[in-house]
Amino acid sequence: MPKSKLLALTVSRLLMGVGMFTLLLFLPAGTWNYWQAWMYMGVLFIPMLFVLVYLITKDPELLERRMRMREERKEQRNILRYSGIIFLLAYLIPGFDIRYGWSNMPAGISIAAGVIVFLAYLLVFRTMQVNSFLSRVIEIASGQKVIDTDVYGIVRHPMYVGMIVLYAASPIALGSWWAVIPALFIIPVIAARILDEEVALENELTGYKEYKQKVKYRLIPFVW
Repeated sequence: MPKSKLLALTVSRLLMGVGMFTLLLFLPAGTWNYWQAWMYMGVLFIPMLFVLVYLITKDPELLERRMRMREERKEQRNILRYSGIIFLLAYLIPGFDIRYGWSNMPAGISIAAGVIVFLAYLLVFRTMQVNSFLSRVIEIASGQKVIDTDVYGIVRHPMYVGMIVLYAASPIALGSWWAVIPALFIIPVIAARILDEEVALENELTGYKEYKQKVKYRLIPFVW
């Protein structure tokens, strides 16, 4: 894809993301006076902007892979349907929580959760730096090789670790204890995605079976 077209697609996706989160957070809250949402969007989108600039200049091939949305595997499409429901619940409930005062969460806890969201996103970014073949969809690229160093030397799916932490901390950053409940359902969804993804990797990526023997754990060392 030409870099100009990739840049236009990236900017449009970013603006769509900002618009979507604005609706999901502020519309249920019924007010713009929702400081946790402003903080959250800053924590999420400002680093994302820097990451996109980095990728468009340093690794446009990876950015192009991250722009792909269509999963070819039927199993992954089914998993994504469940993740979409979880996403909507996790980001709609906080606004209603703020409107009706269900949680009354201390500001310091929300700020601390915002820091965790930022650190989780840094882990996602580091994973992208280490693995240039990290597509959004399950696919094996031409010339792809197994990465077994850096964060991939600790667990086999470090990006998913970052995503789980980000999901779990997001409702707290947004001031809602209740939204943590649907957000935690991302854990079994990601676990199912990993199990199916590893089937594809074992069958199509040379050296992945050996990598599984070297790095034993998928997400949490000594656990799973």
